Amino acid sequence: MANFTDEDDALLEELGVEVEAKKGSSRTPREERIIAGFEEVQRFVEQRGRAPQHGEERDIFERLYAVRLERIRALQECRELVEPLDHQGLLGGTVQASITDPEELDDDALLAELGIEASAPPITELKHVRSSAEKKAAEEIASRERCEDFEKFRPLFEQVQKELDTGLRETRPFEMKAEIEQGRFFIVGGQKAYVASKGEITITDQGRTDARLRVIFDNGTESNMLMRSLQRALNKDEAGRRITDPTAGPLFSDQRIDGDEASGTIYVLRSKSDHPIVAENRVLVHKIGVTNMNVEKRIAGAHLQPTFLMANVEVIATYELYNINRTKLENLIHRIFDPARLDIEIKDRFGNPVVPREWFLVPFSAIDEAVAKIKDGTITAFKYDPSSATLVNRVG
Repeated sequence: MANFTDEDDALLEELGVEVEAKKGSSRTPREERIIAGFEEVQRFVEQRGRAPQHGEERDIFERLYAVRLERIRALQECRELVEPLDHQGLLGGTVQASITDPEELDDDALLAELGIEASAPPITELKHVRSSAEKKAAEEIASRERCEDFEKFRPLFEQVQKELDTGLRETRPFEMKAEIEQGRFFIVGGQKAYVASKGEITITDQGRTDARLRVIFDNGTESNMLMRSLQRALNKDEAGRRITDPTAGPLFSDQRIDGDEASGTIYVLRSKSDHPIVAENRVLVHKIGVTNMNVEKRIAGAHLQPTFLMANVEVIATYELYNINRTKLENLIHRIFDPARLDIEIKDRFGNPVVPREWFLVPFSAIDEAVAKIKDGTITAFKYDPSSATLVNRVG
């Protein structure tokens, strides 16, 4: 059975495992450190749904957990100690060849495996630990730290990716500092970056404007960098991009300007169906659609069409569109109110079941507010909350 040396103890301390044993425990301090380290890896797996992995694109904590797990797997004494706790099957993996024999691995060698200078301060201080990509942008990117409230921002990154996949958002080359505003998304160093806040504008000694930002990255880290630092990083990064807001086109207005091309109408309808769900919630059940036809023509014969619930309808509101992509706009509106989408099945004229997808259990006031926020470009900061039947801030 392998015995731990003083170097092993120092290594475990460097990996962030508590040094002192829990009071009243029959285990040695070394065993307590091993168990505590393994439990940290388990918490990572519970949060991410997978084992930690190596790679410079991974954040430093994941890389540390990956090394720690391999060391535990490799040392028989460690395996036997934590095996009763391994409800996730983490000990079943194999040690990767990229890691030196753990029996011979000292502190400096481990740090070298992670690309960290041996003379660096404690590993958990992220501002001293950078991947190769971060080192190249060291002068542009301020120090990053672990984002303690990242779970609040994770849904934003997931939603942005969905909107990129569906075409509601696009990536475009970064062009100017003016594009850096609160609520904007960028891609820098291969990671999505979200400007969560922007401080007061200041004037540098060179007479240039600047501001302190809180930037959240999709790998769970954050930085309080200066606006000009982010600007330089984006300009230097050949793959640096800005992510557009999910607007449907260059202009959405209820007033036509000379030269504008009419492209359709948003319509909000209320059903006259006697279906129990509709009858019980008539003032809340609305169909939201976009058409390039005259709305009256669009709803003609509604009682024969399952998309209109096989019943006549009442026009509640219309909004004219100019120079806009109708399909993208309709997708955007439906995505906003998706939490309140009506789950209802209707039989068509031939008795076949149909599930219409454009009906929502939402008050008209919320629809009207959403359209207004689409017009002024602020809709990206809001989502629909069915519990309060209102639009609420996405972060908060």
